[in-house]
Amino acid sequence: MTDSVDRRSAFIVDVLTEEFGASMALDPAAFRRKFRKMAASPFAFYRGSAALFYADQRGDFADDAFLDEQTSRVWIHGDLHAENFGTYMNASGHLVFNVNDFDEAYVGPFSWDLKRLAASVALIGYAKALSDRVIGDLVTGLARSYLTELRAIAAGGDDAIGSITLDNADGVLRRVLQEARLNTRVDLLAAQTTVDNYERRFSLGDGVFEIDAETRKKVCAAFTAYLDTLPESTARLRPVATQIKDVVLRKGVGIGSAGLPSYNLLLEGHTEALENDVVIYMKQAQVPAVARHIDDERVRGYFRHQGHRTAESQRALQAHADPWLGFTELDGAGQLVAEVSPYAADLDWSDVNEPEELAGVLADLGRAVARMHSVADDESSHDLVDYSTEEAIVAAIGDDTDGFVGHLVEFAHAYGVRARTDHQLFVDLFRNGRLPGI
Repeated sequence: MTDSVDRRSAFIVDVLTEEFGASMALDPAAFRRKFRKMAASPFAFYRGSAALFYADQRGDFADDAFLDEQTSRVWIHGDLHAENFGTYMNASGHLVFNVNDFDEAYVGPFSWDLKRLAASVALIGYAKALSDRVIGDLVTGLARSYLTELRAIAAGGDDAIGSITLDNADGVLRRVLQEARLNTRVDLLAAQTTVDNYERRFSLGDGVFEIDAETRKKVCAAFTAYLDTLPESTARLRPVATQIKDVVLRKGVGIGSAGLPSYNLLLEGHTEALENDVVIYMKQAQVPAVARHIDDERVRGYFRHQGHRTAESQRALQAHADPWLGFTELDGAGQLVAEVSPYAADLDWSDVNEPEELAGVLADLGRAVARMHSVADDESSHDLVDYSTEEAIVAAIGDDTDGFVGHLVEFAHAYGVRARTDHQLFVDLFRNGRLPGI
């Protein structure tokens, strides 16, 4: 038993060091904060250790069920856990509840997305003291909902439910959308800026810092290059809407962005009225964890840099992406650029506790994932995946619905146990100083 624990502990150290070693060397304090957040619970650990999850998909949990040449080349989210869903305002002006945070998106096996989501459901269920039977039922509902929606899309879409909006949402997700609807740009600006002498500037403090003139010059030059990556509809807002009023550095942004520089830029907005000012962010993109386990030069060579990969992936996976979404380079590193949206709201899983309520939410999430997997294929503006992904996945599963569902349920239980055990090993490694570099 001790030998197996020691081997797994060493494996965890090796994977985390390979994934984060260079960044840890640059900012060890940021990773101490990240790792302390990961230590808080098995789910927090799972969120921050996608690299370990994907290493296991090529190791202990490797399988080729329902995977063939096409279903192994689907544009995937890359970090599809239960907390990566929320609201956004799409380019058509509609509030949508869907997958968000595309930093880890790539092209790979469609089932990896579903397995990562299913295991996260098992961890949430365990944290809520739900039985294995109930957890299995929840994953079953998720899987069946995904497959039902995907088959409807493949059949022409007449029976597909489509995007989750105020027109069709109910229960918990409708409440989240309604709450997001109450948000305003004025409230966002009030939280992040101040007005002095009739002009708006960023507020400093709480991880927000001034930058020197040379850094500002480089960020502004990168912003100018970014403008050429915007869709025509956004580009028409120029010149007023692209006037930079202020730039600040942000640190400590998110559990997955430890050590990465991020800048916020305050723009004039589409008029000179102060309530129309826009906040966008420019953050350094990183190599997605899943990419280390996919050897496909067609995919790797498609992207100019990681900022391009992230922006193009989001555009591919969202039917109507943020109109401010684009990319650029800063100091030779790819950057993702997008709006800090006032309409973003995440689902608070602490408010969803009863099995019936959880089942309804997860059925909606299954449909959202099906829609995401079906968007980026031969009917999109991208040519990286040049066939119908929904038809390929439906064909690979065929009539074996029970086998597909059972496969995900079995994995969710097994990897939920693995993640809970790994979390304890990680905590012991961290508190005993066995993670090098921090």
